[in-house]
Amino acid sequence: VQLQASGGGLVQAGGSLRLSCTASGRTFSSDSVAWFRQAPGKEREFVATIRWGNSNAYYTDSVKGRFTISRDNAKNTVYLQMNSLKPEDTAIYYCASRYGRIIISAMRDMAQYPYWGQGTLVTVSS
Repeated sequence: VQLQASGGGLVQAGGSLRLSCTASGRTFSSDSVAWFRQAPGKEREFVATIRWGNSNAYYTDSVKGRFTISRDNAKNTVYLQMNSLKPEDTAIYYCASRYGRIIISAMRDMAQYPYWGQGTLVTVSS
């Protein structure tokens, strides 16, 4: 499967963006899909994941209540709606996926996701 991330851009603090991760090559509906981000000079970190099967969503604490991950299986796409953006949300955002379920204890582990998109840059100005 190939992943294409899009939707990044420049936004003022307090604004919103919606990122999209579209898959090609096979049906995306059986994947667990995550978003990670990497800020300048920092390590890549987990942001959110939506699990295959029950589509339960999990978030890192810093984005809870502001970001929402969702999926549209008909469009083979997973979204990350980002509201109330802060300058510290500035980063390159990557989507990643794995076929089937992912256990909760492993969802933050990048090695659990064999497929990655190219990243999309989000810049939040103060």
